[in-house]
Amino acid sequence: MSTESISDRREHIRSISVTAVAALLGVGAALASATWVGLSVDAASDTRALFLILAAILVQIPLLNSSGIYAEDEVGAKHYLFVTFMTFSMWFVTWGILLTAEAQ
Repeated sequence: MSTESISDRREHIRSISVTAVAALLGVGAALASATWVGLSVDAASDTRALFLILAAILVQIPLLNSSGIYAEDEVGAKHYLFVTFMTFSMWFVTWGILLTAEAQ
């Protein structure tokens, strides 16, 4: 029974860590997009911001692998899709809020 609770706790800490890293890098990429591209009306159609979110995703995958959060045999397509979705979602929402706030 005690080994199950330790394993469950490790799983919980791992999921919180992965979600927090993805969310923080998404928000950071949005702030960098706002700084690099700007917050003008034409900023939403500028594709340079996509390079920042792609870089945030590509940096994050080796970071998670090297940090020891996942064991070598645990990483799969589902994990990469989760990291990509969370990072992109946080970037999209944060950058959208920044663009909307500047437009008003």
